Amino acid sequence: MNSSTSSTQILETTLSVASLTDYIQELLEEDEQLRRAWVIGEVSSTSKHRSGIFFTLQDPNTKASIKCVVWQSQISKLVQLPQSGEQLIVLGSIRIYPQRGEYQIAVWQALPGGEGFQSLRYNQLRNQLAAEGLFAAQRKRNLPINPQIIAVVTSPQAAAWGDIQQTLYYRYPGLKVLLSPAQVQGETAPESIVKAIERVERDGRAQLLIISRGGGATEDLACFNDERVVRAIANCSIPVLTGIGHERDESLADLAADVSVHTPTAVAATAVPELSTLIAQHQERKRALSQGVMEVLGKYRHRLDYLKERLQPLPLDRKLQVQKNAIAILKQELIKSTSRRLSQGHQECEFLRQKLATLDPNNVLKRGYAVVRGNDGTILRSVSGLVVGEELQVKLGEGEVMVKVVEIVD
Repeated sequence: MNSSTSSTQILETTLSVASLTDYIQELLEEDEQLRRAWVIGEVSSTSKHRSGIFFTLQDPNTKASIKCVVWQSQISKLVQLPQSGEQLIVLGSIRIYPQRGEYQIAVWQALPGGEGFQSLRYNQLRNQLAAEGLFAAQRKRNLPINPQIIAVVTSPQAAAWGDIQQTLYYRYPGLKVLLSPAQVQGETAPESIVKAIERVERDGRAQLLIISRGGGATEDLACFNDERVVRAIANCSIPVLTGIGHERDESLADLAADVSVHTPTAVAATAVPELSTLIAQHQERKRALSQGVMEVLGKYRHRLDYLKERLQPLPLDRKLQVQKNAIAILKQELIKSTSRRLSQGHQECEFLRQKLATLDPNNVLKRGYAVVRGNDGTILRSVSGLVVGEELQVKLGEGEVMVKVVEIVD
C-alpha cells in the first residue's frame, strides 16, 4: 500500500472535534441508565451564579469527581442545598458541555447522604403527624398523682426494666407494676410495641403506662419513630409516660406521649412520688394546722384582754355578764375554727393511714397472697433453681403450711 492510499483512508475516517463531541453526547445522553441516575458523593466545591448552582461531587475514597449543576428553576425543589464538606445524594441526567468537552450532571433533586437521609424521612413523618395534631399540647393529659397500678412496656431482658422496678419499689413500696413485654429493637419491634400497648388497654387495670428503653445508636431507637407506634401512643386510653434513650435523643414517640423524660430511671421517678416525701408533707401540714390554731387563740386572747380593760369601769355584775357573753362568742368561734382545722387534719391522717395500710405485708397476705420460702429461709420469686420433691414453707394470711414440689411449670 502506497502512502497516498494510506493518507486517503485516514482522511476518510477522521472526525472533526464537533463530530466526535456530538457522537459522545449522543452515546451518553441517550443511555437509559444515565438519563436518570442517582449518584452519591461528597461536595468538594460549590459556587452560585444567576443561572444556578455549580458544584463538584467527589468520591472520598478514590477522589474521582464529577461536576454538577442545578439550574435556577430547580433550586427551590431541592430537599438539601449543596454545601462543601457534606455528603449528598443527587438525582439527575448526564449532559455534555460541547464548548469545553466536559460532561456534568444536570441535577433535579438533592438529598442528604447517610444519616441525613433518615433525618429526611423522620422530618417528613414528624411534619405529617404534627399537622394531624398528634403532638398538640391540648391532647396532653396530666399523670395520676398517686397511681396504684402501673403498666410498663419494655423488653424484660433490658437493663431499663430492672432500673424501673428498682426505682419504683424504692420510692413507692406497695405499688403494683405490670410488665407488658415487647421487643424494643429491630424490624419486628414496632409491631411488638403496638401489641404490648393493646394488651395493657385490654387488661384495663393500669392507671399509667410507661414505655421505656435505654440508650443506643440511632438505628437501635428507630422503632420509636415508627408511625404505628406513634399512633398507638397518641390513641392510648390511659396517660402515657415515655423514657427513651439519652438526653440527646428525641423520638416521635416522646412527642406523642403525655409526658416524656430522658432515661428509664427518670421515668420511674416521674411516675410516682417518694413515700418519704408524702410523709414529710403530712408532717408539715400538721405543724401548719397547730400553728394556725395557736395564732387564732392568741388573737382572741388579745381581744379578751382589750374587752377586759374596757369593762373595768362598769359594775361588777355587768362586767361579769359582758365578759361571759364575749367569752361565749369567742368560744363558739374558736370551736368552729378548731373543728374545721381538725377535720382537715383528720382527712389527711385517714389518707395516710389507708396508704400505710396498703403497705402492710400482713394485709397483702390477707388478700390472698402468700410468701414462699425455701429450705434456707430465703423468699422465692421464681421457679428457677427449684427441684421436684423439694419442701417449701408457705406463709398465708393466717398460719403457715409446708408443701412439697410435685411439678414445675414455667
